[in-house]
Amino acid sequence: MEVDIRGFFEHIDHEWMVRMLEERIDDRRFVRLIRKWLRAGVLAEDGRVIHPLTGCPQGGVISPVLANIYLHYVLDLWFERRVKRRCKMRAAMVRYADDVVFAFQRGEDARAFFSAVRVRLAKFHLTASKEKSRVVRFSRFQLGKQSESFEFLGFEFRWMLDRKGVPRVRRRTARERLRASLKRVSEWCREMRSQLVREIFAALNRKLLGYYDYYGVIGNWESLRRFYNGTLRILRKWLGRRSERGRMSWRRLQALVQYHGLEGPRITELRHLQLELATC
Repeated sequence: MEVDIRGFFEHIDHEWMVRMLEERIDDRRFVRLIRKWLRAGVLAEDGRVIHPLTGCPQGGVISPVLANIYLHYVLDLWFERRVKRRCKMRAAMVRYADDVVFAFQRGEDARAFFSAVRVRLAKFHLTASKEKSRVVRFSRFQLGKQSESFEFLGFEFRWMLDRKGVPRVRRRTARERLRASLKRVSEWCREMRSQLVREIFAALNRKLLGYYDYYGVIGNWESLRRFYNGTLRILRKWLGRRSERGRMSWRRLQALVQYHGLEGPRITELRHLQLELATC
């Protein structure tokens, strides 16, 4: 089950936030400081200072911590102490900040929870998005392209058969995330097109390595290849704008790639697992 909280950071209730902090913090001066920080003005793009009555400023140093505390009381404790006890079969929750997925072994439990979670969120002045929140039948008995899938943290999860015919959960880059990443690459190349070519390639390689470190999971090779090929097309387009001709041949681009070097797609998940095992 996917549950998307609409405008989470903008709708955090200050009074509920303070009450949650007071559950574990017995320092009134510290709590008062947090309250002042929540009500501090936010500088808008037009230069105006807005003093919000609700919400937690995104980008603030302490915002991620306060957001996790808020949802810890709203969802985590409630799910562990109330929901799981009422379910007739197994249930689990995975949450990262305001991105959350719930899993139920029994369909009736999932449908009952889908109604209950809306009421729970409304109590704390939050709303579940009707467009992005849904119940998905995620089962290994529904394989192939007809099986239902869900998205979480930029990945699409779907049951597929591996090369040996064993059902496994396949992870690939969500389509919207892939398009958004290529759009950001295009905007970056447009801004950097007047720089030295070696500087463009050096900076682009750092971005590619960061992308592979996150999306380079086992089974996601095809999405990585699409991102790399899309990056090549974008790079060719904006490097071509540096001349009066307005275009660059693929042969010329390949020569630049060979000379300066461009990081190709790679699966980094195994390397991360090896590093974790080495530090244990």
